[in-house]
Amino acid sequence: MGKGRLEAFSDGVIAILITIMVLELRAPAGIDLSALVPLLPVVLCYVLSFVFLGIYWNNHHHLFQVVQQVNGRILWVNLHLLFWLSLIPFVTAWMGENNFAAWPVALYGLVLFMAGFAYFLLVRSLLALHAKDSALAVAVGNDFKGKISIVIYAVAIPFAFIVSGLSFALYVLVAVIWFIPDRRIERVMGNRGSE
Repeated sequence: MGKGRLEAFSDGVIAILITIMVLELRAPAGIDLSALVPLLPVVLCYVLSFVFLGIYWNNHHHLFQVVQQVNGRILWVNLHLLFWLSLIPFVTAWMGENNFAAWPVALYGLVLFMAGFAYFLLVRSLLALHAKDSALAVAVGNDFKGKISIVIYAVAIPFAFIVSGLSFALYVLVAVIWFIPDRRIERVMGNRGSE
């Protein structure tokens, strides 16, 4: 089964999620810069969530450059990922509007954890469908970044009830880890192209 419709649908969903988030941003009533101060938590949450959605879009795009085929299971596993990503606008708004209160920060982390786990399942499902020496298998390798991200989320969630700012900082750390470009797939594609 071809992968084109899965990629197009995923791109569309992520684009809609970013649009929903930006539509949630409200202009302040005041006309001077001090009117923006109360919006700072909302804007910080928006920026972090925008970065996360961008990271997922970028990595999903790269991943499917080395995927040769998909099946029904892959379609469902991909929908599982999109489900968790679809909750990001909700938890972003809740966390930002409540100034990083414990429960919103913890739920934000839970959604990130589940999205990370869903992406991990997507990669594993794709690996099961492709040969052990495929470009996909070579590019993914041991997927240290994926595994460590899930661990950081798992640690950050309970910290929300102790120091919610630390949880938020750990979420930022994961974004920084992924923001640094991951060239594995590009290297594999370049090497395969020169063979």
